[in-house]
Amino acid sequence: MTAEPFGIYIHWPFCAAKCPYCDFNSHVRSQIEETAWTRAIGHELTYFANELISAHQPVTSIFFGGGTPSLMGGQAAGAVLETIARLWPVSEGVEVTLEANPSSVETERFRDYRAAGVNRVSLGVQALNDRDLQFLGRIHNAAEARVAVSVAQSVFDQVSIDLIYARPEQTAAQWRAELKEAVAFGTDHLSLYQLTIEENTPFAALARTGALKPLIDDSAADLYEVTQELTEQAGLPAYEISNHARPGSECRHNLLYWRYGSYAGTGPGAHGRVRKDGRRLATFCEKLPERWVARVANEGHGTVEVTEIGPADAAREHLIMSLRLREGLDLSAYTARWGTSLSPSRIRTLAADGLVEMCDNRIAATPKGRLVLNSVIAVLAEDCAL
Repeated sequence: MTAEPFGIYIHWPFCAAKCPYCDFNSHVRSQIEETAWTRAIGHELTYFANELISAHQPVTSIFFGGGTPSLMGGQAAGAVLETIARLWPVSEGVEVTLEANPSSVETERFRDYRAAGVNRVSLGVQALNDRDLQFLGRIHNAAEARVAVSVAQSVFDQVSIDLIYARPEQTAAQWRAELKEAVAFGTDHLSLYQLTIEENTPFAALARTGALKPLIDDSAADLYEVTQELTEQAGLPAYEISNHARPGSECRHNLLYWRYGSYAGTGPGAHGRVRKDGRRLATFCEKLPERWVARVANEGHGTVEVTEIGPADAAREHLIMSLRLREGLDLSAYTARWGTSLSPSRIRTLAADGLVEMCDNRIAATPKGRLVLNSVIAVLAEDCAL
């Protein structure tokens, strides 16, 4: 039997500044001891290899996320990659992604990352004008962003750009012009996210007082339509709700999540989904960086929860993740995997409303359905035989 491939996520929790829209587990620290941190990540990966993940499982993707991983040096990234290669077989052509910000300091490190083994970079550009970058709390300006994209393309074969749209008062014409510029960079991947107001963020506090007025739903939907139109024209169709790529340039690591594969998550607040002895396990690491690193020092890992995911919950998670994808969900494989099936009557009703479509025993959300995807998923999950 062929060993199941899996991915590894490394969470670097530190940022130079906390963006007001961000609810990720990220923390501003004035000094970081990289050697201690990479050593701790290595200890936790060793724990996973000894206790949770077979040493025979090939690693197909590695993702450095954050926080701001580009605050670490190339040597630190290389040390983590060396540890992974020592613990598991690494597939030929493994995808190794590192999230980076376009500040000049971080851009200077790109060649070090390439030498360390990183072969894909995801740039957090977020906006291409200084006013909105300042509003979003970014520490780079638009000129630095453009330079960073150019440098990244000169170093890496695979470059992705992140942008946030549906910003307050943003018009469809403004977004159209900005997105056209982003497309013109010629990268093979774009991650285009609508601005959402997350709880317990400065933006949420401003929204409660009325100092920040989010774009109304109809206007945001107009910008979403612009997004689909321009990316389709450019040969970068949406393969997931917010992610667009030329065919063959999709982010393999994120596809692993959305197809409900197995992955280990190491670092403060990281989540994982792994298989052991036929069981699907959820792992969760201590969130606070100082507590996580202390726990690793004392116990050899910073994982605070390892819980079994029952078939019903796993089937629901699989449904939620897979319907984000344009390819949708293979119903035969879903039934074989979880011993359950989606309600044909529910599917017919959603299809009659133009929200889902069936093709070759696959169910996928239509463009109309992707606008109300949470509602579509709620309907399908409600009547599952779970």
